[in-house]
Amino acid sequence: MDQYRVGIIGATGMVGQRFVTLLENHPWFRVTALCASHASAGKTYEEAVANRWAFDWPIPEYAKQMVVMDASDADRVAAEVDFVFCAVNMPKADTRALEETYARTETPVVSNNSACRMLPDVPMVIPEVNAEHCDIIPAQRKRLGTRYGFISVKPNCSIQNYVPALTPLRGYGIEKISVCTYQAISGAGKTFARWPEMIDNVIPYIGGEEEKSEKEPLKIWGSLNEDKTAIELSALPVISAQCIRVPVTDGHLSAVSVSFKDTPEEEVLLDAWRNFRSPAFELGLPSAPKQFLNYFDEPDRPQTRLDRTIENGMGVAIGRLRRDSLFDYKFVTLSHNTLRGAAGGGVLSAEMLCAKGWIRKK
Repeated sequence: MDQYRVGIIGATGMVGQRFVTLLENHPWFRVTALCASHASAGKTYEEAVANRWAFDWPIPEYAKQMVVMDASDADRVAAEVDFVFCAVNMPKADTRALEETYARTETPVVSNNSACRMLPDVPMVIPEVNAEHCDIIPAQRKRLGTRYGFISVKPNCSIQNYVPALTPLRGYGIEKISVCTYQAISGAGKTFARWPEMIDNVIPYIGGEEEKSEKEPLKIWGSLNEDKTAIELSALPVISAQCIRVPVTDGHLSAVSVSFKDTPEEEVLLDAWRNFRSPAFELGLPSAPKQFLNYFDEPDRPQTRLDRTIENGMGVAIGRLRRDSLFDYKFVTLSHNTLRGAAGGGVLSAEMLCAKGWIRKK
């Protein structure tokens, strides 16, 4: 297969490093540009990352001697790639400006950032849940003045276990959700070596996470308006979220309580999870999990350490379904935050965009 040429913007950060590892030997994608700040530009990737490599395994050989490009030089980068992944750590206004600059070079952007997530003409996609939202892309292209360039984003990593778990239950009229997320330190781009304050500690605050956890699901569960110029938010459910940082390397776990308009029997919920068929897997996407939703019958599962890598880190683990005294049901969900939640979710989204013809080879 003639591979797509791929750039990684923000390649030296933790999520960027994940992209570097995930794209090694990818059957569809070949990394042709690693980009970062002006301070890293001109160095080899190995030099630019130096002692900040976040993983126990070495930097992939293909990337070590690649010369890092200046991410701000969009025209030069665009000449080397068919599309880019963006995982920069910048203020939102600067991130949006950078991503729109790349899009206007006719280079599609698959973003891990939050800057454009709530724009009404930017699809925020979990490929197994709302791939149809990509039909908004022509309206975004019209706004940007592009023929091929656009921005697609992935949602916040904290919602990518409980939103998929709730999606096949929406037919029963989900009205209220209370969720508490227990989020790993890699979600902050940290390791224990770089954040020793987290050892034996819990922090009951993650800036901006609760707002994202309450609002982003409403866009994912929303729908395109009649003329396909905007994604309209779903009016229900009402969501209340608390987000807590816990001393775990990888894996975000959520405790979910939910109320329905028409409360189904417990076995109906279990069947909905067990029988869910992934559109991404049926498309033959290389990163798609065969079984997206995985229910555990054991009362002490899912566990972060045991189950975060289910389906190569791209699946969602669910367990402990039971009746709730305030809501109808409660249960627990888990996903790997830097695989399904961040870089892996971005790779899967890009595969879907390529398979459906939204991304082309230049």
